[in-house]
Amino acid sequence: MNASVGLVLMVAAGGALGGMARLAVSNLFARRWGTAFPWGTLAVNLSGALLAGAAAGWFGLARGGEVTGGWLFLVVGLLGGYTTVSSLSLQSLVLWQSGRRRAAVGNVAVTLTAGLALAALGWWLTGRPT
Repeated sequence: MNASVGLVLMVAAGGALGGMARLAVSNLFARRWGTAFPWGTLAVNLSGALLAGAAAGWFGLARGGEVTGGWLFLVVGLLGGYTTVSSLSLQSLVLWQSGRRRAAVGNVAVTLTAGLALAALGWWLTGRPT
């Protein structure tokens, strides 16, 4: 099997598992605490950020480590399927730790503000009241 095909399959497998984990965690929190607040999504996003940071430390990426098949499976696939906030958090942390604090804060602020605005726009475009 071609090495790049194998890596793509690793990402795909991780993504499938991450999506199933997200559903399981979200449903667990919804059953326990209800749906008046998105506790499940919050739990998924915060745990994904924690796991992405741990993976970056484990794989040594903050110190210039190599992207490996394990990284692709765990972070790009599994955590990518589980949550994209893990990527936002990790990338902002790397900016912060590299001394680019304004860029880190800007990344978070723009992502959250634009994400909320675009979610509202998408909602509006479907004809649903906000």
